[in-house]
Amino acid sequence: MPRAFIALGSNLGDREKNIKEAMERIKRRGIKILKVSSVIETEPYGYKDQDKFLNAACLVETELTPRELLKTLLEIEREMGRERKVRWGPRNIDLDLIFYEDMVIEEDGLVVPHPDAHNRTFVMGPIAEIDPEFQHPVLKKTVGEIYRRLVE
Repeated sequence: MPRAFIALGSNLGDREKNIKEAMERIKRRGIKILKVSSVIETEPYGYKDQDKFLNAACLVETELTPRELLKTLLEIEREMGRERKVRWGPRNIDLDLIFYEDMVIEEDGLVVPHPDAHNRTFVMGPIAEIDPEFQHPVLKKTVGEIYRRLVE
């Protein structure tokens, strides 16, 4: 069954509860969570005038296609009350599809791997904790290598 990495983030409300709730909702959709990273607190990315985030990542197994998985993640965000007002702005929950197997997809509304993940310590760190040897299908480097270069 296909595996995917999902990044989770929250900086509004009860951040830890939001992340746990999102993972529960992912499971209730029949998506099996295989591994979960530690939850880390991080500075905001992009738009800086906001509270710190809690971030994590999970490795899932799913029968959903990449597009179906992304649609499911966006539905969970909406169900949890996510409002998109400011790009990279405050949010109670953020669910990003980072990798889906070793697939490279560039379609309208779907880009995998996530196009900016390799620049984000708060994405690469948690994924490297789960599977440091996973190879980025475009960069041909492991997430462990990418993360180490980001923090050097």
